Amino acid sequence: MSARFVRVAEAGRPTFEIVIDGCVAQAAEGDTLMVALLAAQDALRDSEFDASRRAGFCLMGACQDCWVWTVQGERLRACTTVAVPGMSIVTRTALAGEGVWPRAKS
Repeated sequence: MSARFVRVAEAGRPTFEIVIDGCVAQAAEGDTLMVALLAAQDALRDSEFDASRRAGFCLMGACQDCWVWTVQGERLRACTTVAVPGMSIVTRTALAGEGVWPRAKS
């Protein structure tokens, strides 16, 4: 899968592992989840309205387009949450556990 973001500067920052939908990825120190996720894949999360994928919008926590989940079911705004080592993030609704918002409508 190709990444939506490509690092062109600050390539020397220390990196660490996070898990995205069960796959190990690298994040750089100081990355928000949005940057770490979009540097590893082409979309941020599933849409709650249809089968499309979303990529975030406002980049400042106002639009609600960047919600992702931890494997424990906690919702996080990817654009304002700093990535930390060992995070395990779910971006696909089908992988989110029961009771985790949002659930796709059939």
